[in-house]
Parts: sequence; structure tokens; C-alpha cells
Amino acid sequence: MNFKDINLMSESDAKNAFMQCCTSSIWVHKMVQSRPFNDLNSLFEAANLHWLDLTEADYLEAFDGHPKIGNVNSLVKKYADTKTLAAGEQSGMNAANELTIKALAKGNDDYLSKFGFIFIVCATGKSAAKMLALLQKRIINDRETELENAAEEQRKIFHIRLNKYA
Repeated sequence: MNFKDINLMSESDAKNAFMQCCTSSIWVHKMVQSRPFNDLNSLFEAANLHWLDLTEADYLEAFDGHPKIGNVNSLVKKYADTKTLAAGEQSGMNAANELTIKALAKGNDDYLSKFGFIFIVCATGKSAAKMLALLQKRIINDRETELENAAEEQRKIFHIRLNKYA
């Protein structure tokens, strides 16, 4: 599937496709209404333009579309030892130790308590230790700064997801 397919989709199908990239209903609506896209670049331009035009409530709605990284069992599974996997698969990922996983789970809980929304980070290629370091660096921010950081991370995430239409 590519960006041309999005142009040809029904409104409902296009809505579903964009919802897989970002769960802000306003952003999704604006993306559907922005069709047709001339090329992949115009798709990304629209995505960025509409993202910057959202309110805090819209950003929070998008953040709610992500699972909270706070379940120790899911963290263990996510950061399992990759040495047994096929060569090259998740090659940048290191095995996460139990202390790192527990610290990440606790940090996520603390982050949610402080800011009122979950820790958003573009996790692609990041180890549990790197994510923990980022969380510890960001948790000292004020809410406004952290909302901006989370929004930028969410933008990176939907860029990765939109790239499937390349």
C-alpha cells in the first residue's frame, strides 16, 4: 500500500488507516479531509501541519492511544534477550535486566502521576536502559515542556507509521 492508495480509500477506510498512525480524532479528520496527496512529501507536510494545529486535549487523546509501559511482564517480554533471534533482527537491542525493567515501570508510574499523561517516547531502536535514561531526564521538566516533548515524540512515531505508505 502507498499514499496513492490512501487517496482512493473510502473516507471510513482512510480514517482507519490514519487512526493506526495517531489516535487524535481531530488529526485523523484533518488528514482524511486533506486528500488527495500529490506525493509522499505532501502527506508528511499535511501530517505535520495538522499536528501543530492541535490543542492540548487533542495531544492527550493521541497519547491515550499508546499502552502505558508499566507492566513488568510486558517490559520483560519487550526487552527479552535477542541473542537467540535471527541474525540482524533487533540487533541494536540489549537484554534488559530486571532492575532496569522495574525502574522503568516505577518511573512510568511516577511520570503519569506528575504529568497526568503517560510517558511518550519513540522507542524504535532504544533499549530499556536508554528509555529509562530518557524518562529520568524528562521527568524533571515542567508540564508544559514535557507536553511539548511528548508531542514531538508522538510526531516521530506517526512519521514511522506513515512511512509504511512510502
